[in-house]
Amino acid sequence: MNVQVKIAQGLKAVPAAQWDACAQGTGSGDDDPVNPFVSHAFLSALEDSACVGAKTGWAPLHVLVEDEAERLLGVAPCYLKSHSQGEYVFDHSWADAYSRAGGRYYPKLQVAVPFTPATGPRLLVPNGPQAAETRSYLIAGLRALRDQTGASSIHATFLQQDDLEAFTSENFLRRADQQFHWFNEGYGSFDDFLAALASRKRKAIRRERRDALSNGITVEWVTGKDITEAHWDAFFAFYMDTGSRKWGRPYLNRLFFSLIGERMADRVLLVMAKRDGRYIAGAINFIGDKRLYGRNWGCIEDHPFLHFEVCYYQAIAFAIARGLDRVEAGAQGEHKLARGYRPVITSSAHDIADPGLRRAIEAYLEQERLYVSEAAEELEEATPFKHREED
Repeated sequence: MNVQVKIAQGLKAVPAAQWDACAQGTGSGDDDPVNPFVSHAFLSALEDSACVGAKTGWAPLHVLVEDEAERLLGVAPCYLKSHSQGEYVFDHSWADAYSRAGGRYYPKLQVAVPFTPATGPRLLVPNGPQAAETRSYLIAGLRALRDQTGASSIHATFLQQDDLEAFTSENFLRRADQQFHWFNEGYGSFDDFLAALASRKRKAIRRERRDALSNGITVEWVTGKDITEAHWDAFFAFYMDTGSRKWGRPYLNRLFFSLIGERMADRVLLVMAKRDGRYIAGAINFIGDKRLYGRNWGCIEDHPFLHFEVCYYQAIAFAIARGLDRVEAGAQGEHKLARGYRPVITSSAHDIADPGLRRAIEAYLEQERLYVSEAAEELEEATPFKHREED
């Protein structure tokens, strides 16, 4: 196969239709065939709103593989990073240790969706006879880019299984982490889901839902053309208030939300809570073909259990109504376990140029993977489903 590898310093250089043709239908039957986060619409909204760019420490350097006719065969969303913020796979200790040893960890290359801890394709290659070869060209292109930029390493995070296998077959190091996802076991209603839980857990969730709405609070689902700039104004106020208190500087700006409203509103679900005629809290979710992805939440009034209702229970209800297979509720949060979410192992791959640093990280990751696996097994025993305790 005669191909050429190119670097695009931003998505303006890549036609949306060609990018999305590579992004859709990747992976196995267990993966989401349309992952909204790797769409041209989502990634270009991050760039066009200046949420990512050289000034933010996320300089786009997307790797493209083309055939002789300059037809796009595969792409990898890639960024040259000058820090480790907004990734949700933490390597600050690696950077600190390398710096103390006299090394320079930054810049590094990040193959990821910025600010988005959701598993999805990272080597965007349509399934077909040339898929494996195209992935190899993308990985070779990433390594060439690392050499050209003087980056210390390549980090590909929240990987689907086929991409993980492609990276590890090229001698990348594998890292494991943990999230909590809700799985739709063919439920016809939220009550059907509750019926699968042990009696004590079922009663606790019903009480939480009742208490969350006890102060005259109502909840709306808003999606598609029904999302207005007024909704974005309200949600952004929640996002800024909660984000500023939680991690100091929210990553997304107001323009970003307007852009995704223009470009991909049918893939957006806003869950908005209202009291006394005004919105007081909300969560943004993104809709795939098979999964619902919970992302950001915020509020301007504190009410008991409202966070659980808006972020977790409403997401479950929407997924059941839409026939979606899974709800991915973002990073961390063992409190999700009692709400019917199960522990899931997530994966990333890392290529470290310095042999000494690589050896140290490889030894660390071996122990970390063992710990993550054992922790997931223990947490699975604590799920609230009937088969885990007497009803």
